[in-house]
Amino acid sequence: QVQLVESGGGLVQTGGSLRLSCAASGITFRLNTFQWYRQAPEKPREFVASISSGGGTTNYADSVKGRFTVSRDNAKNTLYLQMDSLTPEDTAVYVCHAPRLNAWGQGTLVTVSS
Repeated sequence: QVQLVESGGGLVQTGGSLRLSCAASGITFRLNTFQWYRQAPEKPREFVASISSGGGTTNYADSVKGRFTVSRDNAKNTLYLQMDSLTPEDTAVYVCHAPRLNAWGQGTLVTVSS
């Protein structure tokens, strides 16, 4: 059974940083592309970033480009999202997703105070 478990969320001030993690199990991690999404209150889910199976190709939403960095450690079956220069508009539940398996984590809440 595929499990994706996010961690690392919390409360941070504007301009601060957080690193999110997504630990995967029940999946051949190194063979899968992964994505980060986020959902703010009363807003639709939004694509944030993706990373290819080998980590060589990444893509970002325009709203986070230059501030967020997605990475992975295939030896640890873990996906990361480094978030810098955070603003209140980044406040959301962040969720990791394995599109090939349509697997979603439960999410971790990031709150950025002004």
